[in-house]
Amino acid sequence: MADPDIFAVVAARRRAVANLLEGLDAQQLTTPSLCAGWDVGTVGAHLAEAALPSLADSLLSLIRAGGRLHRANDQAARRAARRPVPETVALLRERADSRFTPPVTGPRAPLTEVLVHEADMRVPLGLPYQPDPAAVRTALEFVTTGRPVGFVPRGRLTGLRLHATDLDWSWGSGEVLRGRGLDLLLVACGRAAMLPTVEGPGADLLRERLDGRP
Repeated sequence: MADPDIFAVVAARRRAVANLLEGLDAQQLTTPSLCAGWDVGTVGAHLAEAALPSLADSLLSLIRAGGRLHRANDQAARRAARRPVPETVALLRERADSRFTPPVTGPRAPLTEVLVHEADMRVPLGLPYQPDPAAVRTALEFVTTGRPVGFVPRGRLTGLRLHATDLDWSWGSGEVLRGRGLDLLLVACGRAAMLPTVEGPGADLLRERLDGRP
């Protein structure tokens, strides 16, 4: 996908998340998401912050977390989740067209983030989710051949051959891991709860690597 098309999908998915949040009740908002340690409401709040982060706030969060990026990200999301949901919804809509991209990663990073995090919210709630296949393929290309800092740690996919059964896409060499493109994306990004949706000898290898990981 070309960059303008990527940003268009990102904007559409952010608006979809805003609509989703707007229709959830308190019990649904506090449902554990696929993203370990965060409930559905926290994931939505994180997406609103990630769309247009404040450099000053990000640096302060990093300092508070002792320089640990993952911890800083977690703490920032939990603070953002204290906002009233209508405010988070408004921010998502206001920032939907933001073209902010983290250093090094490029526009495929926010695409991958919103695709994965929307699944984090919808899957535990039993809600349908069928994002654009071209967007899923672009995100898969990013996590396998790009610089997926913060998405897929080095070595997680080593020795695996990923094959998307619903897309004309394969990558890697070694133990085969088959499944829908979206499911492959989710397990590659550490969603162990989605391992039952993929198959092949590579599933056991990836399960070992994800054991105990978020």
